[in-house]
Amino acid sequence: MPGFMLGKTHVPHRKNTAGMESVRMPVPETVIIPTSQHIGAPATPTVKVGDTVYVGTKIGEAGGYVSSPIHSSVSGKVKKIDSLLLVGGRSCAAIVIESDGLMTPDPSVAPPKVDNLDGFIAAVRESGLVGLGGAGFPTAVKLDAEKKGLIHRLVINGAECEPYITSDTLTMRNDADYIREGVKLLQKYLTLEEVFIGIESNKPDCIEKLRETFSYDETVKVVSLPSTYPQGAEKVLIYNTTGLIVPEGGLPADVGCLVMNVTSVAFLAKYFETGMPLVEKCVTVDGSAIKNPMNVIAPIGTPVEKLIEFTGGFSKEPGKIMYGGPMMGSAMYSAEYPVLKNTNAIVALDKKDAKPPVQRNCIHCGRCVAACPIGLNPTLFARSMKVEDKAERAARLEEAKIGLCMECGCCSFVCPSARPLVQTNRLAKADLRANGAKK
Repeated sequence: MPGFMLGKTHVPHRKNTAGMESVRMPVPETVIIPTSQHIGAPATPTVKVGDTVYVGTKIGEAGGYVSSPIHSSVSGKVKKIDSLLLVGGRSCAAIVIESDGLMTPDPSVAPPKVDNLDGFIAAVRESGLVGLGGAGFPTAVKLDAEKKGLIHRLVINGAECEPYITSDTLTMRNDADYIREGVKLLQKYLTLEEVFIGIESNKPDCIEKLRETFSYDETVKVVSLPSTYPQGAEKVLIYNTTGLIVPEGGLPADVGCLVMNVTSVAFLAKYFETGMPLVEKCVTVDGSAIKNPMNVIAPIGTPVEKLIEFTGGFSKEPGKIMYGGPMMGSAMYSAEYPVLKNTNAIVALDKKDAKPPVQRNCIHCGRCVAACPIGLNPTLFARSMKVEDKAERAARLEEAKIGLCMECGCCSFVCPSARPLVQTNRLAKADLRANGAKK
């Protein structure tokens, strides 16, 4: 184990829904299912306007190796296939389905029959599973590293370190048996020597529950992590559970690790039990503009405005609505956006909390460097971005290791001058990709 811990920023927890059980919302009249809900190529629609679909019907085939199929989350008819501008600025096709309110399962849904690694990976691909706690990387692609003999340990992310979000906490509290069965599946088909489950210490009931659940298996270690941010970041989680360091430009597989979200592991077990692909999510709805914070089970594709209406609506006029938490979440410009596969929270802030602070000049206090989980210097990135020559700018950014930035937001959070450091870092990474990155 490491001698020190990465990730040491104290952010307010605001886990207002931690003690609440999830509530299933009524079936929405319409769902909007984008073909791009994951890193990689968008899915290719396999239905047309007027087609009848059911819960679990495949409506989009994976569009490439790094891609994922999509499935209908309701029964009804395909109303239209339209273009949707995504939060990140890209556009993709979106399949709009008018629900019949019956939620009839697709007759073809059945537990997959698997007896080898290839079959296991194929089944996971067909389930539509992507990372449910982060960027949405297709899980089947991660599992392919096993074919190269690269996976030796599983690291399960139960940290849930962002403010407000508690959907993974509910998974650990209520679905421990499914987490156990998911781990058994992965142990069966992968050559796992160890399993680490990292959970922040502010969830003692979850730590106790999972230690009891896995008491039969000495290879499974439930690690209590300090309640500091960003414990759930992939490289931070690997280091703080296993002591291993992912190299610059590397992936978890480079140090023999497979990282999965705790809800992803539980879903695997449910899918192999029922055959129902990924069609719904438990979403934390919270923030200073939300009247009644709740954890809501909603069909994927549910418009966010309907989700918020179900919780009781707004207590104050919102200034910002985000996918995810306030540290790494993405602001949406319309509440008509749908719930996605990797939507673990919708956070709505009132105008006071959403108002950007007044920016001041850098005072060179060094707090951003001290807060960075891996010791980067954000002020170097900001200075480098002012260099006009593209080649020189790229060289300076590479030398300052911009590629290691996780965009966790710690630097911006602690900056007394309210500098837009994480935004500058994001622009710097994009600039380096466009102008001569060597790696």
